[in-house]
Amino acid sequence: MLGLDKLGKTANRLASTFETKVREGQQHLEKLLGDTGVMDYAKSSTLSEMSDAYRTMAKDLLLHPWRLAGAELELARKYADLGSYTVARLNGIDKEPAAPADSDDRRFRAEEWHRHLPFDVLHQAYLINSRAFLDWVENMEGIPPAGHEQMLFYARQLTSALAPSNFLATNPEALKITWERKGMNLVDGGKQFIDDFRQNPKLFNVGMTDRSAFEVGRNLATTPGKVVFQNDLMQLIQYTPTTDTVCKRPLLIVPPWINKYYILDLSPKNSFIQWLVSQGQTVFIISWRNPGPELRDKGWDDYMAEGPLAAMEAVTAATGEEQMNLIGYCIGGTLLASALAWLKKKGRDPVVSATYLASLLDFSDPGGIGVFINEHSIRGIERAMNKKGYLDGRAMAFTFNLLRENDLFWSFWTNSYLKGQKPTAFDLLYWNTDSTNLPAKMHSFYLREMYLNNRLVQPDALTFAGETINLGEIEVPSFFLSARQDHIAKWKSTYKGALAHGGNVHFVLSGSGHIAGVINPPYKEKYSYWTNDPMKPDADKWLASADEHHGSWWPHWLEWIQQYAGEQVAARTPGDGKLAVIEDAPGSYVLVKAKEAAE
Repeated sequence: MLGLDKLGKTANRLASTFETKVREGQQHLEKLLGDTGVMDYAKSSTLSEMSDAYRTMAKDLLLHPWRLAGAELELARKYADLGSYTVARLNGIDKEPAAPADSDDRRFRAEEWHRHLPFDVLHQAYLINSRAFLDWVENMEGIPPAGHEQMLFYARQLTSALAPSNFLATNPEALKITWERKGMNLVDGGKQFIDDFRQNPKLFNVGMTDRSAFEVGRNLATTPGKVVFQNDLMQLIQYTPTTDTVCKRPLLIVPPWINKYYILDLSPKNSFIQWLVSQGQTVFIISWRNPGPELRDKGWDDYMAEGPLAAMEAVTAATGEEQMNLIGYCIGGTLLASALAWLKKKGRDPVVSATYLASLLDFSDPGGIGVFINEHSIRGIERAMNKKGYLDGRAMAFTFNLLRENDLFWSFWTNSYLKGQKPTAFDLLYWNTDSTNLPAKMHSFYLREMYLNNRLVQPDALTFAGETINLGEIEVPSFFLSARQDHIAKWKSTYKGALAHGGNVHFVLSGSGHIAGVINPPYKEKYSYWTNDPMKPDADKWLASADEHHGSWWPHWLEWIQQYAGEQVAARTPGDGKLAVIEDAPGSYVLVKAKEAAE
């Protein structure tokens, strides 16, 4: 016992010394990088978070060597299986792999990884090691849930980065292409790397699509319409009708400003906006400005006042209608709920129905992005924003890509730079890389009051434009659409938000994720959606007794909205009302890139 006690004290001393030295080195590195301008505060904050995670792992090794020993025994057993598999292969005997890749892991699907024994053994050894490491981190004890998720995230980033598929010498697909093309793939890959670097010299993001294949207004965001109103934060587009008559009550869409609005207006066949127009809706949409340092002091109140509230007044001026239906997508839905609660306090009722698409109102479980939601990370982001006046949208896009690093970063890395393959032309990925900046004041409020403190669902905890708000007081009927595989706005979190929302609530769950679950036109006959009225206190119980319907949720929503749409009236042409046409859709705000806005 005395020996174990002495060993424990020694381990504690070693762990304490190790932590002190690493912390000193970390602080010195952060200061050095910050002073030289190589790395801004947001990046250094991320570096610090990674260092904290890896330091905790190393400290656990020192304090609990016996747990590592148990993991080593399991690892040895796996390697014995791999040895048996290797011997069988050498003797021409078919045998099940010792470590088969997961069904959704596309890194090792190519035949070259399995045909050639060295690469077969190599990728299986990698899978054994990476799974053992992640299992060890998963089973670490005495760590708060948030810290545990953060460590798992950074452990996964490390194992993903070290995959043999990411390096030329250990990737048989890339080696084969290099041999066949006599190295020209590496030349092409180098050119692609330089081009991607030039696009984002200080915020390197791997190219995901052929940027030359798309142009907003030419083959994206092509639904005909006119800009009929604008202010510092947004332009308002009114779309040209394609039917002789339209619903009396117009439809206003509040899209996210974290991305550009044309996710709802990609190619004509996939355009939600064009479909709405074809169904006899008078459609208006907000096109948010891509902010630079001059808008640093725009806050959540400003986005509410100059966004949906100003847009509602403009819609009334354009159509003569005092009441309308609204749709909010993602953070646009969060803003919509804020505006509805504010209007309720003011005794105003211009909104007849509200539709929320993949929108968080309750942020108690923020999804994958939660690994970055803590006091230390937010302070780092705030320091960067206070210095610049905004959060660079390219940095945020990179952060979101890391939530699915193998699909959204490393796959493009290997295809573009090792194999020399030009990225394919894909409209959704072009939109994904067309990022937007965020004003410092607004984004700081959003991170702290919504994500960190979850105050939006707390009655009268937030004040906007002089009024406290309470989502439970909203009486507007609402339609909540969530996506079952959404990792940004998890469906059970959006369900909690729907429960906090007043009025008659209709909740619908679609298949797929944050984008494909929403942008799912009927012609595709893809995915399913689930309905169940009334809502239940528990999301799992709601789903257990829900009815499944095959195909797109769009027609179901159209049936729901008819009760609030009003009778048919003559179609309205942009410019016929009190608002003059400013310019053709898609307008000028949407054309501004994040880099240009920052200059």
